[in-house]
Amino acid sequence: MSLSTHVLDAARGRPAEGLPVRLERRAGTAWTPLAEARTDADGRIREWGGAEVGAGTYRLTFGTGGLSDFYPEVAVAFTITDPAQHYHVPLLLSPFAYSTYRGS
Repeated sequence: MSLSTHVLDAARGRPAEGLPVRLERRAGTAWTPLAEARTDADGRIREWGGAEVGAGTYRLTFGTGGLSDFYPEVAVAFTITDPAQHYHVPLLLSPFAYSTYRGS
């Protein structure tokens, strides 16, 4: 199973380079940190440093304070049901709005 993300700075019309992102897995009611990474020059994180990701509920927390005075961070929780698939979780960010979806 693989997991990637892509962050676009919609206000500037370009990838969000160097954005910190934390990957966590839910265990009961608590979140367990698995990995941290920064987006590359294209705004992407393709690898999580060997963190094992299988079926379960996960959260990506994007440190967006450098791009938005209103949103210091954006947390996106999602469920992986089929570990054989690739999961891509993009984030489109502007100063006062954001959106996300399951990409390909």
